[in-house]
Amino acid sequence: MALFNKKGNVNYISAKESRRISKENRRITNELEKQRNRKNVPREEYITQMRDPNNVVEFDDLHTYFFTDIGVVKSVDGVSFDIPLGKTVGVVGESGCGKSVTSLSLMQLLQRPQGQIVKGSIRFNTGTEVYDIAKTPTYEMQKLRGNMVSMIFQEPMTSLNPVFKIGTQLDEVIELHNKGMSKEEVKARSIEMLEMVGIANSKGVYNMYPHELSGGMRQRVMIAMGLACNPRLIIADEPTTALDVTIQAQILDLLRNLKDKINSSIMLITHDLGVIAEMADYIVVMYAGRIVEKGTVHDIFKNPCHPYTIGLMNSKPVVGKKVDRLYSIPGKVPNPINMPNYCYFRDRCDKCIKACEGPYPKEVNVSPTHAVSCYLFHDKKGAIDDGR
Repeated sequence: MALFNKKGNVNYISAKESRRISKENRRITNELEKQRNRKNVPREEYITQMRDPNNVVEFDDLHTYFFTDIGVVKSVDGVSFDIPLGKTVGVVGESGCGKSVTSLSLMQLLQRPQGQIVKGSIRFNTGTEVYDIAKTPTYEMQKLRGNMVSMIFQEPMTSLNPVFKIGTQLDEVIELHNKGMSKEEVKARSIEMLEMVGIANSKGVYNMYPHELSGGMRQRVMIAMGLACNPRLIIADEPTTALDVTIQAQILDLLRNLKDKINSSIMLITHDLGVIAEMADYIVVMYAGRIVEKGTVHDIFKNPCHPYTIGLMNSKPVVGKKVDRLYSIPGKVPNPINMPNYCYFRDRCDKCIKACEGPYPKEVNVSPTHAVSCYLFHDKKGAIDDGR
């Protein structure tokens, strides 16, 4: 546990305490790595069943932790939500709330051994079988990653290799998942994908290096790479953050049209509520590693319930509305190490009640499609006694 020094700095811990934490964390991560690195794992350990066959992914009580030298960071702490077939689910929240770590857990791209899925399930429906990604061994995951589920990363310049041509990098993805294709067929498929994402000079771009392309063109190349194998799920991690407004609109239109064309689902990670309103069918609002509210896009925008969601809505500039200063949620996100068991938003909330002094609030259904984790709605549902 983090200790205070004489100046009250919570990030200070003694060398002795740091060694103790490191030793304990190594013991835990070594056990988890030993379990994960087993050979010839029986298929019944990771082949499972979907709760609802109409979903492509089901996150069920997912816990992803990072074991650091100053304590355990609970980046994802009990996340549960579904991604239906053919739909777009938007995951929204402040930087550091666990959005990207949730997607990296699904892709098994966590920085190991420090980053580990310690509890919960991620059920992925391939159409013929259902994999529990949390238990799937690496050699099986390599068949799913890129082929069945792909990821479009936030900054294309850091995702593309600067010393290889665009065509070489696209060819590598297609060859990896299509062993029977000849070199000519692979090249033709790469050029076809570049044309599909709206690159006019596809044969010319095929022979270019990443630095020769603009930001929008590089992002289109990343989308082409992600869609090369017609995945059932596309994870778009803030795909328009580094782009100007005009190119943003083009990229979002492109994603929407391609999703319908190859009949896949999208997990859209962003902090831009405008993008969410335009693209998503369902919204998941995250704060400090937990889901505070989820529902359809109509539920969240028409009737935001959690004080944090309301704060996010108020922070968004509105066209035609003149204000002296944009609203910002007061306070700051709590230290993620050794989080106490109470509502993480309590210290920033202007609607706190006596019940908020208790443990973290359970999820309450406001409607059949709308759920919120807040004591304000526990009272209405009779989930807790008055005056608690």
